[in-house]
Amino acid sequence: MALPKYNELYQPVLSILSDGKVWPIRKVWEKAGELLRISPEEMAMTLPSGGMGVFVNRIGWARTYLKKAGLIDSPKRGFVQITEEGRKALEEGVEITNSYLMRYPSFAEFQNRTVPQDKPEEVQEVSETPQETLDRVYKTINSELAEELLSEIMRQSPGFFETLVVDLMKAMGYGDGFVTKASGDDGIDGIIHEDKLGFNLIYIQAKRWNPSVSIGKPEIQKFAGAMMGPPKIEKGLFITTARFSQGARAYGEAQHIILVDGQKLTELMIEYGLGVTTQKTYLIKRVDSDYFAEE
Repeated sequence: MALPKYNELYQPVLSILSDGKVWPIRKVWEKAGELLRISPEEMAMTLPSGGMGVFVNRIGWARTYLKKAGLIDSPKRGFVQITEEGRKALEEGVEITNSYLMRYPSFAEFQNRTVPQDKPEEVQEVSETPQETLDRVYKTINSELAEELLSEIMRQSPGFFETLVVDLMKAMGYGDGFVTKASGDDGIDGIIHEDKLGFNLIYIQAKRWNPSVSIGKPEIQKFAGAMMGPPKIEKGLFITTARFSQGARAYGEAQHIILVDGQKLTELMIEYGLGVTTQKTYLIKRVDSDYFAEE
């Protein structure tokens, strides 16, 4: 089953805390995972931005909103406890949603500070945590940027693409490299050192082909043949704006040739800042627990 949204965790969290004890938040999400039968695979799912688990993130935001409504309290850092209002909410036996929490002035005030006033009904029903919203929007922006990058690359010459590939490798921390001459390169478009000290060479095949084209096993076999030299090179990178067939991928893996398709290419360009500029930076901060920890 799909992981429950953060607002679907209000009820389970309150139920766990209904014994009135002070619970470590870690124990709360562990217990919630047991009650909701969250599988180890689901528990291991992380946000697109990496790091925090999706389920843990949603438990955290459920705690935040319940606390804003006054249904739970945090008597000390990292611990939670149900309040009298929380007990009353459970006793009512109704579904606890964002709309329900709006009856509490403290929660309504919190929502009014963070939500556009002309669309309050949309905000009340949102099922994403703020972190998930940021991750989703970030992913959408990067997806659109990747498409723009690929279109821009396709407008350039094959020679420009070969230079781009060598530049990307350098941006990723590899050593010096160069594009081979247009003729007499024996199917090798670029050569780059594996590291900045010059140990080992990597042969590069760069193909600026239509993104809808699927490159098959024969093309990878040709590249593998070119790697035999002289000199013989053990490592190769076949990078393209197109795609690879399953047969090509299987052969490349067997020959220790790294295959990078158009999607992976644009992801790497964005990650390493090649051909893109930073328009705006958002810093997401959290409380520094170490600072507030008393000796």
